[in-house]
Amino acid sequence: MSVLFQPIKIGVMTVKNRFVRSATHDWLGEPDGAVSEKEIALYKTLAENEVGLIISAYSYMQHPLARASANQNALYSDEFIEGYRKIAEAVHPYGAKFIIQVVHGGRQTSPALIEGQKPVAPSPVAKEEKRLPRELGPEEIVQIIDDFAAAMVRAESAGADGVQIHIAHGYLLSAFISPYTNRRQDQWGGSLENRFRIIAEIISKAKERLRPDFPILVKLNSTDGFAGPGYLTLEDVVLIAKKLEELGVAAIEVSGGIQEARDSISAVNIKNPEQEAYFRAAARAIKESVKIPVILVGGLRSYSVMEEIVKSGAADMVALCRPFIREPDLVRQMKNGSPKATCISCNACFNPRGAYCYYKG
Repeated sequence: MSVLFQPIKIGVMTVKNRFVRSATHDWLGEPDGAVSEKEIALYKTLAENEVGLIISAYSYMQHPLARASANQNALYSDEFIEGYRKIAEAVHPYGAKFIIQVVHGGRQTSPALIEGQKPVAPSPVAKEEKRLPRELGPEEIVQIIDDFAAAMVRAESAGADGVQIHIAHGYLLSAFISPYTNRRQDQWGGSLENRFRIIAEIISKAKERLRPDFPILVKLNSTDGFAGPGYLTLEDVVLIAKKLEELGVAAIEVSGGIQEARDSISAVNIKNPEQEAYFRAAARAIKESVKIPVILVGGLRSYSVMEEIVKSGAADMVALCRPFIREPDLVRQMKNGSPKATCISCNACFNPRGAYCYYKG
């Protein structure tokens, strides 16, 4: 049996294979943030087609400032628990594990999405002056820590198998760890320890309130998408990964990029195996530094590439976003011999009409 179809432990949780549906915003949530029937059907389809670990679309944990997208799911109130419970109940009969991802949009939102308010960030840094965010005050940071922990407790109450903290793609927590977006001079900025402090306190507070064995995963930026002085370095990322392991994080999903470097998050026109797995080197560096499972996302299309990544020890699991939009039955196809996803990485599925693939070639 291929290593891709062998089980793996994430904390106390056993996942039946190495395939992960990475968190993917689907624009299918209700306008108020509730889970929709279409989303329940989507997750059920992934589960019945043998995706081992399913991570939900990012769910915002504080209203309204944490909201990043239209029709985004929410988990800032107990009223949203029942919708997620229905997802868990839909996927568990097929042996899939279900993880809820929580996020604060930070600087990567707009006033239109947050009731006319100004986006918040560690520091007032923006690609365009007209979108300059407001710097968070210390009291607001303390509230964000508490609200993250509360959302994570709601994930447990919903019957999820774990929770994932989004520390990637330029959203608030990844903005804190990057010196490009965090230029503070107080206890929340400057040194790596200070830039990481908000994440350490979120995890510590959540662990005080969750059952001891409830898995906490993270999605971690490995790069801002830019190289050079003043940006996030791989050396810092490896140190952060070690700190996460020490705090009891159960697994790390490796990704990269921020809004200013959009193509680094979801590269287009992936046509050959050499273009796939563009965060592989970062994943390997992290894998060599921690003992917990490492998940690699980013441009994975070929079965042979996915298998080589796990067999070589670059990562323990492989995560996909866009291919599962086009082919939710991709894992089953590969189990039956299909060599490659048909996704061409055109990004046409990133649209507010719903995460559907319009490629017909």
